Amino acid sequence: MNIKENFNYKKGWKNNPKGKGVEEKTPFKDFGTEQFNPKRYYSKEFMDLEWEKVWTKKWLLVCNVNDIPNIGDFYNFKIGKESIIIIRSSEENLNAFYNVCPHRGNRLINDDMGFLNKIGCSFHSWSFDLDGKNESVLDKETFREEILCHDLNLSKVKCEIACGFVWITMNEDAGGVRDYLGPVADYLDNYQIEEMKVVRHVNSLWNANWKTGLEAFYETYHLSTVHPETQDMMEDYLVQIDNWDNGMNRMIVPFIVPSIRCKDRSTINDSTKFLLEDVGICSEDYSGDIKDAKESIQKKKRDISKKFNLGYERYTDAQLTDSFDYGVFPNIQIGCHPEGVFLFKFLPHPTDPEKFYLDTTINYRAVEGEEYNVPAWMGLPEDTDKSGKIRPDVIYYDEGEKPDLGLILEQDSELIPFVQEGIRSKGFRGALWSEQELRIRHFHYELNKNIEN
Repeated sequence: MNIKENFNYKKGWKNNPKGKGVEEKTPFKDFGTEQFNPKRYYSKEFMDLEWEKVWTKKWLLVCNVNDIPNIGDFYNFKIGKESIIIIRSSEENLNAFYNVCPHRGNRLINDDMGFLNKIGCSFHSWSFDLDGKNESVLDKETFREEILCHDLNLSKVKCEIACGFVWITMNEDAGGVRDYLGPVADYLDNYQIEEMKVVRHVNSLWNANWKTGLEAFYETYHLSTVHPETQDMMEDYLVQIDNWDNGMNRMIVPFIVPSIRCKDRSTINDSTKFLLEDVGICSEDYSGDIKDAKESIQKKKRDISKKFNLGYERYTDAQLTDSFDYGVFPNIQIGCHPEGVFLFKFLPHPTDPEKFYLDTTINYRAVEGEEYNVPAWMGLPEDTDKSGKIRPDVIYYDEGEKPDLGLILEQDSELIPFVQEGIRSKGFRGALWSEQELRIRHFHYELNKNIEN
């Protein structure tokens, strides 16, 4: 029987039919079949609702914790109309502040990252310590006491560290970030992201709503059409999808296995040879089939782990080779692999609902040794410093420029603006999502719940 004929939307697909623990599939939950008004993708009114009900209420992922390792190191997180400074005030503590001087509202810091002994205002020289406390007011004697009795300190933002990342929320009443993440927190912990360093950081401006961009990363349904070169190296149909509370989700995408759309799913192909060579296995002398190749690559990674004491015994075989892609509501996709994680942040434009920033970082676990290399599929440019000793600057691409993110993302960057244009058409009545796009429906289910709350 054709495998497609066995599809049951209440069961979906399991990456491992006997999978337990990290591979266990979540039970079915019905998120409905509603067709939503397309205005949510271009309406300024809906954009304002998202700001009020989502962006200022939820936990937001800022950066890798190793981006601010030393006292005085800071990271400037720009989200919509806000800029928030996260700064290390001691070996144990981080502080987060709105990037604004309490005197006249001047932005205090304009750089993306850096180091400060203290925080100073470039307008009237007010200064603050790393805890945000006001240290000096220029010509203080000219201020009346009734003015100085107001709060002169920086406005704090709630900040926590979890899963190797720094998180903030503008909601003073929010619970802890680990509670917000739920089971996803433990799954991310397993990758020890706190041991990884950012080796590439790209920020690109796209002509589309942030949700239009996010949705393309939340499904594999489009791969056979938009990215046909992926068909002989990864499955796009038999993909496990999981959903948890608070809009958390996941898809497990099998690698080193051709799509069921391919006629030959067993013979070693060029993609398989490429992946064998990438871990140091000679493909010319290899005599097995694709299933054997996947098992050989998994075994080779375990051998490398033992040699460099990487602790890969904490991973299942699938985690060694497949892509475990976690979605964190509202705007995050984290593609997890033992060697590193891809972090995608879909950031809203400050004023235009039909533009967004795709902020992409490759977080890599650097290990010294000839047998341990950056996986070629990470797509790092040849001149990339992979040592993790120097935090790279952010590379910016303006709208219309192709972001240097590899072929797949370049294809997406060309297509997504056309999707946004079509969404605006009077002929478009709202998306019709398949169960392969369940993560998208779950996302909008959570979005609506927050908007209507």
